[in-house]
Amino acid sequence: MSRGKESKPHIGIYGRRNNGKSSLVNMLVGQQVAIVSDVPGTTTDPVKKSLEILNFGPVILVDTAGIDDVGDLGQQRIAKTHDSIRQVDLAILLVASNTWGSFEDNLVVEFKRYEVPFIVVHSKYDISPIIPEFRLRLERLDAQPAVVEVSARTGFGFDVLVEAIHKAIPEVSWQKPTLLGGMVGKGDVVLLITPIDTEAPAGRLILPQVQTIRDALDNDAISIVLKETELEGFLKSTGIKPALAVTDSQMFGAVSQIVPMEVPLTSFSILLARLKGDFYSYIEGTPKISALKDGDRVLLLESCTHHVSCDDIGRVKIPNWISTFTGKKLEYDIVAGLDNLPRPITDYALVIQCGGCVVTPKQLQNRLRPAVEAGVPVTNFGMAIAYIHGIFSRAVAPFTQSKK
Repeated sequence: MSRGKESKPHIGIYGRRNNGKSSLVNMLVGQQVAIVSDVPGTTTDPVKKSLEILNFGPVILVDTAGIDDVGDLGQQRIAKTHDSIRQVDLAILLVASNTWGSFEDNLVVEFKRYEVPFIVVHSKYDISPIIPEFRLRLERLDAQPAVVEVSARTGFGFDVLVEAIHKAIPEVSWQKPTLLGGMVGKGDVVLLITPIDTEAPAGRLILPQVQTIRDALDNDAISIVLKETELEGFLKSTGIKPALAVTDSQMFGAVSQIVPMEVPLTSFSILLARLKGDFYSYIEGTPKISALKDGDRVLLLESCTHHVSCDDIGRVKIPNWISTFTGKKLEYDIVAGLDNLPRPITDYALVIQCGGCVVTPKQLQNRLRPAVEAGVPVTNFGMAIAYIHGIFSRAVAPFTQSKK
């Protein structure tokens, strides 16, 4: 089974115009996939390429615009380049001609702010090799290794760079993630309760459900998939006692009445929260729903874009449930994808993040970082729904009871 974008490490390539970023992309993948030109600013917005690095494996390369771009459009491109830092697992900072200045300094500050490991690469080795004084300056940075010299034209330094990527990229970004690890084992039965409603894609399951089925197989467990309408009859007729039951968050209330209390019960969204999100900040922030006041503003973050239906969980149901539960007049903002927020994060009394099935853990955690740093409570769709329906403690018990 191939790895989706949400599980491939993202590597961002940064530097000034004409420092050879696109040439480096071509060098890494061993083919001409990025346009190379002597014209400054050939690469505009950050471009993601799902590729296989020779001798490494599948990654998403993020080729960014030059950080020294000019003009009004250039400033917008630079802003996009800086925004992309929150979305990568590893940064490659490309310098050339023994040149370093405020552009590079600002990038390093951002790398450190978002805890992104980085490698400094001195390009165009065949034209302008690094001089000792410049190497000494780079050795004072936190990059590991201090600097790698390459020539995209001759291929010099390729093996050294790939080895540096191996060593610098966080292990969690390329290790195969597991949704059910530590919760089920060989031969355990996992009951997956999957409603087929207006939000279910025609002819298939939603991604978190598919991921959970695959993860159960990887853990040598037995998956039983059924609709909520078949749940009660199945449990009575078979006498099977699952090791774990997982349901769609919006079915929590009904399912919890049917699944015996001794069977651990959670949701697909909470499984994803444990895998990718700031899980214990979610647990701490969820009860703040009860503290919302008239006039408070709530931010709902969706990681993907999709057509909105009248039953949309994030845009319709959750706001309605929260307003009914609290009895307060609240304002809601919804932001899809990884776009910038419409107002400062401190304007919000609560942030509710979706499961994040289509983004990486780094992207999801950095999406939440401003709220966590500002002390704004955060939760996720599954936990918020469980809390509103009065089964929050049961829904997170499979995880909190094993917290070390």
